[in-house]
This record gives sequence, C-alpha cells and structure tokens, in this order.
Amino acid sequence: MLNQTLNGLTSGAIYASIALALVLIWRATRTVNFAAGAMGMLSAYIAFSVIDHGGGYWLALAAALGSGLVAGAVVERVLVRPVEAKPPLNAVIVTFGLLILIEAAAGMIWGETSRGFPAHFSVRGLYIGGEAVALSPFDIFVIAAVVTMMALLVVLFRATNLGLRMRAAAFRPEIARLLGVRVGRMLNLGWALASMVGALAGVLIAPKVFLSPNMMDAPFVFGFTAAVIGGLDSPIGAVVGGVALGLVTSYVGGWSALGPSLEVMGAFVLLIAVLMVRPQGLFSGIKPRRV
Repeated sequence: MLNQTLNGLTSGAIYASIALALVLIWRATRTVNFAAGAMGMLSAYIAFSVIDHGGGYWLALAAALGSGLVAGAVVERVLVRPVEAKPPLNAVIVTFGLLILIEAAAGMIWGETSRGFPAHFSVRGLYIGGEAVALSPFDIFVIAAVVTMMALLVVLFRATNLGLRMRAAAFRPEIARLLGVRVGRMLNLGWALASMVGALAGVLIAPKVFLSPNMMDAPFVFGFTAAVIGGLDSPIGAVVGGVALGLVTSYVGGWSALGPSLEVMGAFVLLIAVLMVRPQGLFSGIKPRRV
C-alpha cells in the first residue's frame, strides 16, 4: 500500500508537470498545444547532448529550459500567429503537425535508438525502518520542482501585472489592445513560458523512461487528462489532477490481476466521473453555460 501510494505520487508529479505546461498555454493564449510533449522531448535531447559533451546536469537543465523558451517564442511567431485570427481548430491542427514534425526531426538527428538519461540525484529507493520504499532522492526532486513551478504560476497569474496582461490578451484581445496591452507580445511570451515548463517536464521524465522521439506520447495523454480533471485554467488543479491520476493508476495497476494493462481504463473512468460531476474541472473558476 505504501509503495503504491509513493509510486502514485511520483507518477502524478510527472503528469502534473505536463499538465502545468498545458494550463499555462491555455491561460495565456486559449490554445491547447498538442505538441507540448514533443517540444519537451526535444529539449530533453538538447540536455542529453550537453551532458554527452561533458556538461553538468544543471548546465544541461539550463540549456533545456532556454531552448524551450526560445522554441516556444519561435513557434508562436512563425506557425501559430498566422492562424490566430482564424477558427481555433486551425491552431490545434498546426500543433498536431508540429508534433509529427518534431518527432520525425528528432529521429533523424539523434536516431531512433532509445538512450538512458542520467539523473543528477540517485534513483534508488530510500530506506525507512530498514526497508526500501518506492521513493528516491530524484523523486523528491521531481515533486519539489513541480510544486515550485505550480506556486510560481499561481503568483504569476494572480499577483502580477504581467499575468493580468497575459490573461487579458488571451480572453479579450480587442479590449486589451484599447487598454494599451501589446497582445502579440503577450501571446508570444505565453507560448515561450509554456514551452519552458514543457522542457522542464521533458527533463524530469527522461530519467524515468528511455530517451526516444516518442517518449512523451503516453505521458502527454495522462498529462492532458490531468489538466482536464483539474481544470484547464488552474495550476493548482493541474497538480491535484496529476496526483489524483497517478494514485488511481498506481492502485489499479497494483491491485488488479491484469496489472498495468488496466491503468489506462482507471484514468478514463476517473476522467468520466469528474466530467459528469463538474464538466469544467475540479478547480476551474469558469462556470458552464446552461441553456
């Protein structure tokens, strides 16, 4: 029971890191970026290249975050901005195309062979009462990083003028322009910051799985589910949704005779249950319209 709970917490933190990237891009631009996982994977490969050439872990992490920041700004300016005034589905289709492009490019540059990604902290379980538990120093680092990122996003959107301008640019761009807000710059910044959070997610996930062009596909599905459960406009909801999803999948996979094969079904059942009770998500401040 204890190990299943700890496994659920660490898996939930991974899902929450992806959900935070999706929440940030949604709050800042009202767009769901389905290429967020692939962009995080690309940043993880950049971090791996830095380490492979003799750089330290923290330098690699900084390179990943920096590359994510730049990549998000470039994607918004070059690919997304031309379709921002068009139906929202256009931007979604662009992100799907970007997902395919990034994964193909990563395969051509680094190859399809899976690689191990070194973790700065030990991945061996800690000992409590003389027994090993499913919680390592690296797991603690992942949880601390996700909680810190959540706190920073809450402060950004609730306590800073920059966060207010970003939300105004996303929700009411015409009125925001009349009030002097540089809407284009705010949307670009939103994409850049969201991509940086996605880069952090990629680096946090990489030691848990083999580094490959498709390594983020399954985690992204769970991360997107966590974001919907928590509410797409709530950083706190992203973390709570991620942890809840991690715990459910861990318990289902550990207790069921079929093992991990039922984890996806457990996540699906949780998603349906939440949407039936609260369609806007657990922590969303937006109320659904009733006819």
